[in-house]
Amino acid sequence: MDHTQHNWQVIRFDGQDALSLDDEIAIEFPLTVILNGEEFATMVCSPTDLEELAIGFLASEGVIRFYDDIISLSIDEGKGFAYIDINHNIGSIQQDHSKRFIGSCCGKSRQFYFKSDVRTARTVYSRLSVSARQCYTLMAQLQSESKQFIRTGGVHNAALATQDDMMAIRTDIGRHNALDKIYGHILQGHIPVKDKLIVFSGRISSEVLLKVSKIGAGILLSKSAPTDLALQLADDLCITVIGFAREGKMNVYTHPQRVVEATEERLMEE
Repeated sequence: MDHTQHNWQVIRFDGQDALSLDDEIAIEFPLTVILNGEEFATMVCSPTDLEELAIGFLASEGVIRFYDDIISLSIDEGKGFAYIDINHNIGSIQQDHSKRFIGSCCGKSRQFYFKSDVRTARTVYSRLSVSARQCYTLMAQLQSESKQFIRTGGVHNAALATQDDMMAIRTDIGRHNALDKIYGHILQGHIPVKDKLIVFSGRISSEVLLKVSKIGAGILLSKSAPTDLALQLADDLCITVIGFAREGKMNVYTHPQRVVEATEERLMEE
Protein backbone atom coordinates (compact mmCIF):
# COMPACT_ATOMS: atom_id res chain seq x y z
CA MET A 1 0.00 0.00 0.00
CA ASP A 2 1.27 3.47 -0.88
CA HIS A 3 1.54 5.40 2.41
CA THR A 4 2.11 8.76 0.69
CA GLN A 5 -1.57 9.21 -0.18
CA HIS A 6 -5.09 8.38 0.95
CA ASN A 7 -8.25 7.74 -0.99
CA TRP A 8 -11.03 10.23 -0.35
CA GLN A 9 -14.56 10.11 -1.69
CA VAL A 10 -15.42 13.21 -3.68
CA ILE A 11 -18.25 14.51 -5.81
CA ARG A 12 -16.75 15.45 -9.16
CA PHE A 13 -18.61 17.81 -11.47
CA ASP A 14 -18.01 17.32 -15.17
CA GLY A 15 -20.13 19.78 -17.06
CA GLN A 16 -23.69 19.12 -15.90
CA ASP A 17 -22.92 15.67 -14.50
CA ALA A 18 -21.93 14.88 -10.90
CA LEU A 19 -20.10 11.65 -10.15
CA SER A 20 -19.21 10.08 -6.80
CA LEU A 21 -15.73 8.56 -6.89
CA ASP A 22 -12.55 7.96 -4.92
CA ASP A 23 -9.77 10.53 -5.37
CA GLU A 24 -6.14 10.16 -4.28
CA ILE A 25 -5.02 12.79 -1.75
CA ALA A 26 -1.43 13.51 -0.71
CA ILE A 27 -0.69 12.84 2.97
CA GLU A 28 0.46 15.66 5.25
CA PHE A 29 2.72 14.38 8.04
CA PRO A 30 4.29 16.27 11.00
CA LEU A 31 7.90 15.36 11.81
CA THR A 32 9.44 16.82 14.96
CA VAL A 33 13.24 16.98 15.16
CA ILE A 34 14.66 16.24 18.61
CA LEU A 35 18.23 17.52 18.49
CA ASN A 36 20.66 16.58 21.25
CA GLY A 37 17.66 15.73 23.42
CA GLU A 38 15.80 19.01 22.84
CA GLU A 39 12.93 19.86 20.54
CA PHE A 40 14.34 21.88 17.64
CA ALA A 41 11.66 22.16 14.95
CA THR A 42 8.58 20.53 13.47
CA MET A 43 8.24 20.12 9.72
CA VAL A 44 5.05 19.29 7.86
CA CYS A 45 6.04 16.92 5.07
CA SER A 46 5.32 13.82 3.03
CA PRO A 47 6.20 10.64 4.99
CA THR A 48 8.99 9.47 2.66
CA ASP A 49 12.78 9.74 2.83
CA LEU A 50 12.49 11.18 6.34
CA GLU A 51 16.12 10.52 7.26
CA GLU A 52 17.32 12.47 4.24
CA LEU A 53 14.84 15.24 5.03
CA ALA A 54 16.12 15.61 8.60
CA ILE A 55 19.76 15.64 7.47
CA GLY A 56 19.15 18.14 4.69
CA PHE A 57 17.08 20.38 6.95
CA LEU A 58 19.80 20.55 9.60
CA ALA A 59 22.44 21.30 6.96
CA SER A 60 20.25 23.96 5.41
CA GLU A 61 19.77 25.58 8.82
CA GLY A 62 23.52 25.64 9.45
CA VAL A 63 23.33 23.13 12.31
CA ILE A 64 25.62 20.64 10.55
CA ARG A 65 28.06 20.96 7.66
CA PHE A 66 28.83 17.33 6.97
CA TYR A 67 27.05 14.03 7.43
CA ASP A 68 29.85 13.00 9.80
CA ASP A 69 28.70 15.72 12.24
CA ILE A 70 25.85 13.34 13.13
CA ILE A 71 26.54 10.87 15.92
CA SER A 72 23.20 9.08 15.74
CA LEU A 73 19.91 9.41 13.88
CA SER A 74 16.70 7.44 14.28
CA ILE A 75 13.19 7.97 12.94
CA ASP A 76 10.06 7.00 14.87
CA GLU A 77 7.58 7.30 12.02
CA GLY A 78 4.69 6.04 14.17
CA LYS A 79 5.03 8.95 16.60
CA GLY A 80 6.45 11.45 14.11
CA PHE A 81 9.86 12.09 15.68
CA ALA A 82 13.41 12.27 14.34
CA TYR A 83 15.96 11.80 17.11
CA ILE A 84 19.35 13.22 16.19
CA ASP A 85 22.53 13.67 18.19
CA ILE A 86 25.35 15.74 16.75
CA ASN A 87 28.95 16.22 17.81
CA HIS A 88 28.68 19.83 18.97
CA ASN A 89 26.46 22.03 21.13
CA ILE A 90 23.66 23.79 19.27
CA GLY A 91 23.77 26.78 21.67
CA SER A 92 23.41 30.01 19.71
CA ILE A 93 22.26 28.13 16.61
CA GLN A 94 18.95 27.32 18.30
CA GLN A 95 18.60 30.93 19.52
CA ASP A 96 19.25 32.30 16.02
CA HIS A 97 17.00 29.77 14.26
CA SER A 98 14.87 31.72 11.72
CA LYS A 99 15.86 35.12 13.16
CA ARG A 100 16.15 37.93 10.64
CA PHE A 101 19.60 39.32 9.84
CA ILE A 102 20.02 42.79 8.37
CA GLY A 103 23.42 43.16 6.75
CA SER A 104 25.33 46.27 5.72
CA CYS A 105 26.02 45.32 2.11
CA CYS A 106 24.92 48.66 0.58
CA GLY A 107 21.96 47.29 -1.33
CA LYS A 108 23.33 43.83 -2.07
CA SER A 109 20.68 41.15 -1.83
CA ARG A 110 22.49 39.43 1.03
CA GLN A 111 21.00 41.94 3.44
CA PHE A 112 17.86 39.76 3.31
CA TYR A 113 19.49 36.61 4.68
CA PHE A 114 18.38 35.03 7.91
CA LYS A 115 21.15 34.43 10.42
CA SER A 116 21.41 30.77 9.45
CA ASP A 117 21.78 31.85 5.81
CA VAL A 118 24.70 34.12 6.66
CA ARG A 119 26.59 31.07 7.90
CA THR A 120 25.68 28.69 5.10
CA ALA A 121 24.79 30.43 1.80
CA ARG A 122 27.76 30.59 -0.53
CA THR A 123 28.82 31.74 -3.95
CA VAL A 124 28.85 28.89 -6.47
CA TYR A 125 31.80 28.57 -8.85
CA SER A 126 30.54 25.63 -10.90
CA ARG A 127 31.74 25.47 -14.52
CA LEU A 128 28.93 23.12 -15.54
CA SER A 129 27.10 24.06 -18.73
CA VAL A 130 23.94 22.68 -20.33
CA SER A 131 22.22 23.04 -23.65
CA ALA A 132 18.62 24.12 -24.07
CA ARG A 133 17.89 20.63 -25.44
CA GLN A 134 19.29 19.01 -22.30
CA CYS A 135 17.14 21.28 -20.15
CA TYR A 136 13.98 20.28 -22.02
CA THR A 137 14.87 16.60 -21.74
CA LEU A 138 15.56 16.78 -18.00
CA MET A 139 12.34 18.66 -17.28
CA ALA A 140 10.33 16.17 -19.33
CA GLN A 141 11.98 13.33 -17.42
CA LEU A 142 11.13 14.91 -14.06
CA GLN A 143 7.53 15.32 -15.13
CA SER A 144 7.18 11.78 -16.48
CA GLU A 145 8.68 10.21 -13.34
CA SER A 146 6.55 12.25 -10.93
CA LYS A 147 3.99 9.50 -10.36
CA GLN A 148 2.65 10.93 -7.11
CA PHE A 149 2.03 14.33 -8.68
CA ILE A 150 0.20 12.68 -11.56
CA ARG A 151 -2.03 10.82 -9.08
CA THR A 152 -2.64 13.60 -6.52
CA GLY A 153 -1.56 16.96 -7.98
CA GLY A 154 -0.52 17.88 -4.43
CA VAL A 155 3.26 17.51 -4.28
CA HIS A 156 6.50 19.09 -5.51
CA ASN A 157 9.50 17.34 -6.99
CA ALA A 158 13.21 18.07 -6.87
CA ALA A 159 15.99 16.16 -8.60
CA LEU A 160 19.75 15.99 -8.60
CA ALA A 161 20.85 15.56 -12.19
CA THR A 162 23.79 15.43 -14.54
CA GLN A 163 23.55 17.14 -17.91
CA ASP A 164 21.98 14.02 -19.37
CA ASP A 165 20.12 12.11 -16.67
CA MET A 166 18.46 12.10 -13.26
CA MET A 167 20.49 10.80 -10.33
CA ALA A 168 17.84 11.13 -7.62
CA ILE A 169 14.28 12.43 -7.47
CA ARG A 170 12.55 13.34 -4.20
CA THR A 171 8.91 14.25 -3.66
CA ASP A 172 7.16 16.20 -0.91
CA ILE A 173 4.09 18.33 -0.25
CA GLY A 174 6.53 21.14 0.53
CA ARG A 175 8.90 22.37 -2.15
CA HIS A 176 11.51 23.26 0.49
CA ASN A 177 11.28 19.75 1.92
CA ALA A 178 11.85 18.18 -1.49
CA LEU A 179 15.10 20.15 -1.78
CA ASP A 180 16.13 19.23 1.76
CA LYS A 181 15.65 15.56 0.88
CA ILE A 182 17.97 16.00 -2.08
CA TYR A 183 20.48 17.82 0.16
CA GLY A 184 20.34 14.98 2.69
CA HIS A 185 20.86 12.44 -0.08
CA ILE A 186 23.94 14.36 -1.27
CA LEU A 187 25.44 14.55 2.22
CA GLN A 188 24.78 10.90 3.04
CA GLY A 189 26.32 9.73 -0.21
CA HIS A 190 29.20 12.25 -0.20
CA ILE A 191 28.15 13.19 -3.74
CA PRO A 192 30.12 15.99 -5.47
CA VAL A 193 27.79 18.64 -6.88
CA LYS A 194 29.91 21.05 -8.93
CA ASP A 195 29.10 19.03 -12.05
CA LYS A 196 25.42 18.59 -11.13
CA LEU A 197 22.28 20.71 -11.43
CA ILE A 198 18.97 20.88 -9.60
CA VAL A 199 15.76 20.24 -11.53
CA PHE A 200 12.68 21.52 -9.74
CA SER A 201 8.92 21.63 -10.19
CA GLY A 202 8.05 24.61 -8.01
CA ARG A 203 8.23 28.37 -7.89
CA ILE A 204 11.74 29.72 -7.32
CA SER A 205 11.49 31.80 -4.16
CA SER A 206 14.43 33.33 -2.29
CA GLU A 207 14.31 30.41 0.17
CA VAL A 208 14.53 27.90 -2.67
CA LEU A 209 17.44 29.78 -4.23
CA LEU A 210 19.31 29.88 -0.93
CA LYS A 211 18.87 26.14 -0.47
CA VAL A 212 20.40 25.57 -3.90
CA SER A 213 23.35 27.79 -2.98
CA LYS A 214 23.89 25.77 0.19
CA ILE A 215 23.78 22.56 -1.81
CA GLY A 216 26.41 24.10 -4.09
CA ALA A 217 24.74 23.57 -7.47
CA GLY A 218 25.40 26.19 -10.12
CA ILE A 219 22.25 25.66 -12.20
CA LEU A 220 18.62 25.60 -11.06
CA LEU A 221 16.11 24.49 -13.69
CA SER A 222 12.39 24.86 -12.95
CA LYS A 223 9.12 24.68 -14.82
CA SER A 224 7.81 27.60 -12.73
CA ALA A 225 8.50 31.30 -12.18
CA PRO A 226 11.15 33.00 -10.01
CA THR A 227 10.65 35.93 -7.66
CA ASP A 228 12.64 39.15 -7.91
CA LEU A 229 14.49 38.52 -4.64
CA ALA A 230 15.43 35.03 -5.78
CA LEU A 231 16.96 36.51 -8.93
CA GLN A 232 18.87 39.15 -6.95
CA LEU A 233 20.29 36.38 -4.80
CA ALA A 234 21.07 34.21 -7.82
CA ASP A 235 22.92 37.06 -9.49
CA ASP A 236 24.88 37.69 -6.29
CA LEU A 237 25.67 34.00 -5.65
CA CYS A 238 26.58 33.12 -9.27
CA ILE A 239 23.71 30.68 -9.79
CA THR A 240 22.10 30.22 -13.21
CA VAL A 241 18.32 30.35 -12.87
CA ILE A 242 16.20 28.87 -15.66
CA GLY A 243 12.43 29.16 -15.33
CA PHE A 244 9.27 28.31 -17.27
CA ALA A 245 11.04 25.29 -18.80
CA ARG A 246 8.12 23.65 -20.55
CA GLU A 247 6.88 22.79 -24.02
CA GLY A 248 10.21 23.52 -25.69
CA LYS A 249 10.59 26.99 -24.18
CA MET A 250 12.45 28.44 -21.20
CA ASN A 251 13.73 31.70 -19.72
CA VAL A 252 17.35 32.13 -18.57
CA TYR A 253 17.38 34.85 -15.91
CA THR A 254 20.88 34.92 -14.44
CA HIS A 255 24.41 33.87 -15.42
CA PRO A 256 23.47 32.73 -18.96
CA GLN A 257 27.07 31.75 -19.72
CA ARG A 258 26.26 28.27 -18.37
CA VAL A 259 23.59 27.69 -21.05
CA VAL A 260 24.94 26.63 -24.43
CA GLU A 261 23.16 28.55 -27.16
CA ALA A 262 21.51 26.68 -29.98
CA THR A 263 24.14 27.76 -32.52
CA GLU A 264 26.94 26.52 -30.28
CA GLU A 265 25.08 23.25 -29.75
CA ARG A 266 24.88 22.66 -33.50
CA LEU A 267 28.61 23.32 -33.88
CA MET A 268 29.34 20.76 -31.16
CA GLU A 269 27.33 18.13 -33.05
CA GLU A 270 29.13 18.69 -36.37
